[in-house]
Amino acid sequence: MKEERIVISQEGLDKLKEELQHLRGPKRKEIAKRIKEARALGDISENSEYDDAKNEQAFIEGRIRELEQMLKNAEVINTENIDTGKVSLGTTVKVKDLEFDEEEEFKIVGPTEVDPDENRISNVSPIGKGLIGHKVGDTVEIEVPVGTVKFEILSIEK
Repeated sequence: MKEERIVISQEGLDKLKEELQHLRGPKRKEIAKRIKEARALGDISENSEYDDAKNEQAFIEGRIRELEQMLKNAEVINTENIDTGKVSLGTTVKVKDLEFDEEEEFKIVGPTEVDPDENRISNVSPIGKGLIGHKVGDTVEIEVPVGTVKFEILSIEK
């Protein structure tokens, strides 16, 4: 299996490390305690508390492995040196949707940092890919699952 590099901000890297530390420490201990308590109830063959705790343990261990792999392949982008002359990973771009005459703002981030509620979109999403490389004043047509969107790029910031 080819290992893919994961482009991420320092903030995103710190969040992944924090999650990993939490899962390896307090979360593992909590689940071990739940398993021990469920075993103390007796027969584990029909013990739903035991089954639930073991399932959660398997999920947590899988997530730990996933985080370790992501951290191993992480490439931190330096947001200090971002060129705001064109849309790129790490920039915040303000666009005008030309069909609906509405302004929107997107932060272009790596796939592990996506948060639609915060308008953080992936550089590999259709809109992210479509905006990257364009400059203020450019009009961009982007194919999305529901059709085509047309944006005018209004500003690009760090």
